[in-house]
Amino acid sequence: MTGLERTAARPHVLLLNWRDTTHPDGGGSERYLERMAEGLAGRGYRVTIRCAAHPGAPAEEWRAGVRIRRRGGRYGVYPRALLAIPAERPDVIVDVQNGVPFFSRLLARCPVLVLVHHVHREQWRPVLGERLGRLGWWIESRLAPRFYRGCRYVTVSETSRSELATLGIARERSTVIPPGLDPAPRTHAEPDEDPMLVVVGRLVPHKRVEHAIDVLARLSDQWPKLRLEVVGQGWWHDHVRRHAQLRGVEDRVVLHGWVDEQDKHEILARSTLHLCPSVKEGWGISIMEAAAHGVPSIAYRAAGGVADSIVDGSTGLLAADFEDLVAHVDRLLTDREEHHRMGTAGRTRAETLGWDRAIDAFEQAITDALRQ
Repeated sequence: MTGLERTAARPHVLLLNWRDTTHPDGGGSERYLERMAEGLAGRGYRVTIRCAAHPGAPAEEWRAGVRIRRRGGRYGVYPRALLAIPAERPDVIVDVQNGVPFFSRLLARCPVLVLVHHVHREQWRPVLGERLGRLGWWIESRLAPRFYRGCRYVTVSETSRSELATLGIARERSTVIPPGLDPAPRTHAEPDEDPMLVVVGRLVPHKRVEHAIDVLARLSDQWPKLRLEVVGQGWWHDHVRRHAQLRGVEDRVVLHGWVDEQDKHEILARSTLHLCPSVKEGWGISIMEAAAHGVPSIAYRAAGGVADSIVDGSTGLLAADFEDLVAHVDRLLTDREEHHRMGTAGRTRAETLGWDRAIDAFEQAITDALRQ
């Protein structure tokens, strides 16, 4: 008897994730998972998320029909979630591999679906140092693919799918399900008369907000009224602030920290260009949020899924290196006709991205797993 036949009325989907959206370090990947979880709950599934505890958050709560259980800290969440599997008695497990998986197959008595937003090859050593970085990359690139041999994978972009293939995960075992996009709220802001760059994301080293500050400094003579606004919080905040001071542009950089959704969209609506200088992104939801306001994005071509969320030359530009990044910013600040064309194309594309389409595809992946 298959899992689908055994619990046809209300299959229990257990999602194992490092963090949730209320975590100070939560971001787009957590938002993706929770939207999928809420969508499944709305369609009659029992859904539980196991993630890390953090100050101010209850150990357990219900949100939009999803039960969220927080246990363990930054590293303790992994054994706590793993050991909870037998008590949860899931019909299918979604094991979110944020570099390191939960190794849920050790205790799973049901199908396991692995969710990978992107491969972390470039991030391990800058974040953990040489020795631990090598260990992390070995786990991600060698151990995990062998451990989950035979499992199906879900990822968010064709670029990430191709990267997984280089680790030995055959393309036919992976499914691409890009994120959806919430409709942009009505905003009151108009595009500023003076040029404004914006970065939206967590303040952590691999987001490389410093590159946006360096762009501002490089173009300060050509564009004396150019400024940068940064939306997001994180433990790298003080370093980013010091970098702006060292480059002599602290009076032209605003670090907003965390803002609510309305304020975020007000800031995007008055921006000229959105920069995404990350080392790696699985997709880049902020790119599409900016596009919804007619704001083109510029990112590094080598940064993974941004090559899928940005249609190069149509909705934004992809840079080969930092010099290229500077040149692209200057180009779109100068050529207002091209800027308008890209903004219009981006807004049109953003209007086609809804969460229902993504949830449909994710539910199909769950259904396929239950039939194993």
